[in-house]
Formats: sequence, C-alpha cells, structure tokens
Amino acid sequence: MPTTSDAAVRRGPRHSSRMRSHRFLRGLAVAVIGVLAFSGTGAYAVYDALQNNINNGYDLDDILGAHEPTDGPSTPSDPKAGEAYNILVLGSDSRGGDNAGIGGEFEGMRSDTTLFVHISADRSRVEVVSIPRDLLVDVPACPLPDGSETYPQDAGTDDDGTRFNSAFSLGAQTGDIGFGAACAVLTVQEMTGMRVDDFVVVDFTGFQSMVDSIGGVPMCIPEPMQDPKSDLDLQAGDQTLNGQQALALARARHNVAGSDGSDIGRIDRQQELLAAMVRQVLSKNIITDSGALFSFLNAATASLTTSEGIGSITTMAGLANSLRALPADGVIFTTVPFDWAGNVVTQNDAGAVLWERIASDQPISTPEPDPTTGATPSDSPADTGGETAGGEGTDPTTDESTEPWDVTTGEDEAVCG
Repeated sequence: MPTTSDAAVRRGPRHSSRMRSHRFLRGLAVAVIGVLAFSGTGAYAVYDALQNNINNGYDLDDILGAHEPTDGPSTPSDPKAGEAYNILVLGSDSRGGDNAGIGGEFEGMRSDTTLFVHISADRSRVEVVSIPRDLLVDVPACPLPDGSETYPQDAGTDDDGTRFNSAFSLGAQTGDIGFGAACAVLTVQEMTGMRVDDFVVVDFTGFQSMVDSIGGVPMCIPEPMQDPKSDLDLQAGDQTLNGQQALALARARHNVAGSDGSDIGRIDRQQELLAAMVRQVLSKNIITDSGALFSFLNAATASLTTSEGIGSITTMAGLANSLRALPADGVIFTTVPFDWAGNVVTQNDAGAVLWERIASDQPISTPEPDPTTGATPSDSPADTGGETAGGEGTDPTTDESTEPWDVTTGEDEAVCG
C-alpha cells in the first residue's frame, strides 16, 4: 500500500485512558478576557498586535471542498450558545525556521500530539480526547494546494499500517501547515463520524516562549530523567522548568521513569505539564498584570496557526466568556480506547462507544455519586480489552465508572518528598 514517504499524489479537481480535569480552558478564558480589557481601556494596538500574530488564513471549508460532510452544521464564525463545538488541536514538530534548532533535521512535517476538543452545546463540559500518533487509521484522499490530492491510505493491521500522524505529513508534504491540519481533520472526521469545526496548530518555538514568558513551570520530577533524543536532562525533586526543559519533557519517550518508550506513555506527562502551566499563570496573577499578560499572550498567539473560525481574538473571547462558569470537574481528558498491535495501537470497540457518546453530546463520564445520598459507584471500571494510556495498573485518582474507558477527574498535582 502507498505510504507517507511515497508522497504520491493523483490529479483531481481543486477542493475550495485516562482523563484529567484541569483549569486549562478556564485559564485561557480569563486570559482572553484580559486581552479584551486592554481594548476596552483604549489599548487597541495591543489587541491588533496579538491578532496579527495568529496565522489564521485557512478557510477549512474551502480546503476540504467536496470532502466536507453534507449532514453537519456549517462552520460558525464564532461559537454560539446552544451549539456543540469541535476543535482539533495539533502540536506540530515542523523543523523549519526557528524549530530546526530545537527538534533537529528531517524532511517534512509531523504532528505527534493531537487533541480532539468537544465543547458541549450547553457549555457545561469540555471533553478532550488524546489521539495517539501511532493509532492505525484510514487516511482519506486529502486536497493539496496545487489542486491535486493525495492517494487514500488503508489503516492496515500491524507495524506496516498507516499511523495517525501520517495524515498531517501527507497533507503538509508541500510545506503548507494548513493543508496538513486539514488532512488530519478529514482523517478524524472519517474515524469519528463527526464534523470538526476548526483546528489549532501549536509549534515548538511558541511552546518554549510561552513557558519562558511565565517564568517557567514548577514541577515535581519523581526520578531523574534523561532522554538525549529530546535533550531532556532533569534531576529528581521540585524544580522550575524553563521553556527548553518543558518542551523536552513534553517530547520525551526514552529513558523516562514509568515510560515504555511509546507515544502512549508520554500522554499523561503532557497533560500534567499543561496543568502545571495553568497553575503558574493563575498563581502569579499574570491575568491582572498587563505587562506580564501581554508577554504571555504575545508568545501564545505567535505560536498558533488556525482555521479562520477560531483564529479571531473576538471569537476566542466569545467562547471564553461562555465557559467562565465551567466547573473544575467539567474539563475531562481521556485517550482513545485501544489495543496493542505490535508497536502500534488500534481503536477497540470502546472507542466507537466513546465517539458515539460525544457525537450525541452526552457526557463521557458518569458524575461521582453524592455521598449524602448513600449511592455508591460500581466496583471497578469496565474492561476496555486493552491497556489504558497510563499503562498497567490503576491510578488511585481514577474514578470508578460504568463507562468502558478509564475516567480521572480532579486537579492532580504530584508532590515530591
């Protein structure tokens, strides 16, 4: 079957786990509202500078053209109350420009971190599903900037199959990040049966800058960690990671305590790091310090490439405002339920159930019983038929649930010593 490295195209018509609940989107909401406060006090130049940072020139509907599902709602210019909203967030390790000195040299672009973010219609829940880069998937034909399209790729069943992160590479083979994101969107839509309304791509240098702009990220490192491939070299104990160290921790897969060297093993670390960043932003009162807020948001927005719908500061503010009342346990992380197939993974039956739940805008986790009622949860989570994102064993913070996937809620923070 064709592979990503074939870079083969065919001519055609151009087409216009485990869950963690954190305050990430709540922190983002407050930050964006802070930006609007600048414009309200007459500092419109600040707003304009941040808006100009974002590369948001991609009309997702125009790129997908005939590939677009016909039964989904149109992409909103900004999220509105009463409508569920799906965003695909991709971490790009493109090695061009400033990124080349961080990630090393290789040809092409990849996306090793992908989050499917579902915001419920009533804005009471934000559900984030991590999609493993090594998940075997069918990649449909994807449009390219010159009007041609890629050949579709079959998922396969083993190490020679098509991995999810190849979708971004196929679409971005000409160097255009937007078309890479669009191919990932098409792949997710085929896998889930749901429309993706918008995409956000974050790169290496932007992530480093965001961490440095908030003075680093306090973290507990339980054991020494060294991974030459990601330039990770950390000693055990409480410490504050700078941008380079935080990025290395997010990318590391080898020689890391508790990790099997797979992409699955680092998903939890990435979520813990993100939560620590949000705690730092809130603890340092960056939101109320105009200078610090601009520094952080200048770094954040400069790292983003988005589709037009989500790429407006005004749009972000409207969404953030509607999420201001979101409770801490309303933001939940999980990973696509999977089974191992050699060095890759395949979505199991529980994965289909998860996507169906999201498509119907139903909660993916059962709330914990109220202890005053005497109700008790089930004895244990249902067996998914495969390992969870955290590997073997049961995390003590995992809620007992009737769902066929593991559920973790609460603001979990590791403590050293």
